[in-house]
Amino acid sequence: MNRSVASRWNWSGLKKNLPPSFNDKRGLIEPDHPVLSVRRQCELIGLNRGTYYYEPAKETPLNLTLMRLLDEQYMKTPFYGYPKMTRHLRNQGYWVNPKRTARLMRVMGLQAVVPKRRMTRSNPDHKIYPYLLRNVPITRADQVWSTDITYVPMNQGFMYLVAILDWFSRYVLSWQLSNTLDNNFCIKALEKSLERSDRKPEIFNTDQGIQFTSHSFTERLESAGVKISMDGRGRVFDNIFIERLWRTVKYENIYYRNYATVTELEQGLEQYFWFYNNERFHQSLDYRTPVQVYYEGSL
Repeated sequence: MNRSVASRWNWSGLKKNLPPSFNDKRGLIEPDHPVLSVRRQCELIGLNRGTYYYEPAKETPLNLTLMRLLDEQYMKTPFYGYPKMTRHLRNQGYWVNPKRTARLMRVMGLQAVVPKRRMTRSNPDHKIYPYLLRNVPITRADQVWSTDITYVPMNQGFMYLVAILDWFSRYVLSWQLSNTLDNNFCIKALEKSLERSDRKPEIFNTDQGIQFTSHSFTERLESAGVKISMDGRGRVFDNIFIERLWRTVKYENIYYRNYATVTELEQGLEQYFWFYNNERFHQSLDYRTPVQVYYEGSL
């Protein structure tokens, strides 16, 4: 196995055939290879080493049901805190107390007080950058990229998903899964976006979660000459394009697929994001696809 393995596929997403699935890539891994480690083999073929081993994060069956209901409702009403979410669960026939609702929302990364979904608290030792995009017209590809993390319900557990999106074209540049909220999977997604071509954004927008205010994340952007913008606290619409992406991904794929394993989730999302970028028509893009707008550079 060598670099020719990775070069057999066109990773740009522009060809008509679907890209290699998670199972295709996983089948190339040789755990007992005499020279290459599993880590190195995963790097060569573009496979997330974590998902090669991952199991979904666990909760009790009842809590998973409650979390699924909370997630679906949060897509509709991101301004609901735990008191209203508790009322919602009770209206669905689940007599839960507010403490339980608040705990589950924390596990899911849903902010329970202010109207902003956040995966973690901020770190007072990390630098917070100003929001640079208020009243700024978005007129071209690579003007602004943004990122966010969302909770992904599964049949017997859950994962977290991060994605990086070009605002102008709605093109998904990269994405990554994790069963924890450390910042490693966010940095991997950022590296994939910056290394996929010679293109980079003028401004990169995030929320104030510790994954994105971490020195390793911000230094990578600054070293690439990218300006950093961060949402204001409680401002759910500062990153509106990626919030819309989460609703689309969940209603068109995750909720009805009800994935049972991380392998199935990885493969399903890989196919869906290819469809989203290359075949799904967007009304806001004058019924063109994100890949058309991103590479042609105009609406």
